[in-house]
Amino acid sequence: MLRWAVIFFIIAIIAAVLGFGGIAGGAQYIAGVLFVIFLVLLVVHFLTGKKI
Repeated sequence: MLRWAVIFFIIAIIAAVLGFGGIAGGAQYIAGVLFVIFLVLLVVHFLTGKKI
């Protein structure tokens, strides 16, 4: 999950540098959502001690 968040973040940076604002915004949003999901799953894993 974290890998996909980093990939979308890199896509957002490249798109922003090249001037594609819409694509950069979309990729940034997706990266943020994936990162939040990653954090939630990480907390659940630490609290339960089980693999998800």
